[in-house]
Amino acid sequence: MTSLETAHTELLSQKIIAEIASQSGWMPFSRYMEMVLYEPGMGYYSAGAHKLGAGGDFTTAPELSPLFGAAIVETLLPVLESLKAQGLPTQILEFGAGTGKLAESILTRLNNLGFELDRYDMIEISPDLAQRQEERIQQLSKELNLSTQCHWLSSLPNNFKGIILANEVIDAIPCDAIIYQNDFWYWQGVTVVDNKLTWSVGKPVEQSLLPEALRNGNFSEGYVTELHTPANAWIREVANHLDTGLFLTFDYGFPESEYYHPQRAQGTIMVHHRHHAIQDPFHLPGLCDLTTHVDWSQIARSALVEQVDDVYLSNQASYLLDAGIGDIALEIGDPSNPVTFLPISNALQKLLSEAEMGELFKVFAFSKNLNNLLPDHTLEDLPGLRARNRL
Repeated sequence: MTSLETAHTELLSQKIIAEIASQSGWMPFSRYMEMVLYEPGMGYYSAGAHKLGAGGDFTTAPELSPLFGAAIVETLLPVLESLKAQGLPTQILEFGAGTGKLAESILTRLNNLGFELDRYDMIEISPDLAQRQEERIQQLSKELNLSTQCHWLSSLPNNFKGIILANEVIDAIPCDAIIYQNDFWYWQGVTVVDNKLTWSVGKPVEQSLLPEALRNGNFSEGYVTELHTPANAWIREVANHLDTGLFLTFDYGFPESEYYHPQRAQGTIMVHHRHHAIQDPFHLPGLCDLTTHVDWSQIARSALVEQVDDVYLSNQASYLLDAGIGDIALEIGDPSNPVTFLPISNALQKLLSEAEMGELFKVFAFSKNLNNLLPDHTLEDLPGLRARNRL
């Protein structure tokens, strides 16, 4: 770790410690997570650290291979074609677009299939990532002579008609930690001991804030898990702003029955640093990506509250196979040439293997008013979104 990095994490730590002191010595974990990730100029996503890829802290599916985005296009294209047929703008909006690799692979695949997208907009809170996205898309537009308009937005438009994407976004929305003690759930917050950040048990959690699985389940003494109130509110906001179209997101997590499994007694909070997963959330604040797994059951319920038409959940491997990723791999690579096909094969293995991203990563989607576009539509009509995998 460089002296600059040491100074950076120490500065943020001291700012967090000062705020804890101003709040009578205790901070909700959600506030700590918010500061670690998003504190202006100091948080992980607000400062200029290199985050993605081999030289960063973690690698996402779009970074592994353009096959990921190309396969997603199989799901998106019927919706885009229907929008175009009705004289509506064909548009995609991506939250947290990383380095722009997903946008690049989607735009390239659409171009190869002869479809001209009207708009591809992005919402990105990291200034350095937004700059990398813009540079990548400008270069791609020159190479392919694209007419697609790209804009960087600060908020989701009202009454949006089109497709909304989010790859590994929900896991970075601040959550709260809770702990089960003496037959009650308590807030698990952050305090300071000997000038170091550490866990501290707070007040009892209001019963109305607990999902039914936590109110009625049997949990061992000291069982720790998370509440995802901000993430559930975010998905409701997205569903509320989507007028007509499709929302599609990829992230690691579990349905409720697995999320609150008796053996998952330490919760799912972890940090990622230099491709290592570390369970200590107080490790190098501001230099590490602090995340939590997604409770997909709560996410689905939150979307349904906003009157979406249908919801879908599958593991990543099943979705990508249904979307034809194998055929796309054969289309762009020659299996008889091991030099060129080996990287494609390795990427497929990482995307699909149960031991890699295939099972832990899930695909969640919901549609809204697509029956106005696709006759007799359900999500199972879209490539990759099959009825057998629906939530």
